[in-house]
Amino acid sequence: MSKTTESDEMKPEYDFSGGVRGKHYRAYQQGTNIVLLDPDIAEVFRDSEAVNHALRMLIELAGNELRRSLTKGSSGRS
Repeated sequence: MSKTTESDEMKPEYDFSGGVRGKHYRAYQQGTNIVLLDPDIAEVFRDSEAVNHALRMLIELAGNELRRSLTKGSSGRS
């Protein structure tokens, strides 16, 4: 098999003794919707509440036309 080297050893500051196996398993099974923002956008929209607010305003301003174009290629996720 392979030799264990010093770099393969876990550092003492990594303490998983209080960890819970599978803690987020069910949530991830249902899917996630992670979006990565460019740094300049992330400076303005610092949390998901700000992003959701801005997107809701965009949907309201654009009306049904935006909804139709966004859902046309939808993967079926809600």
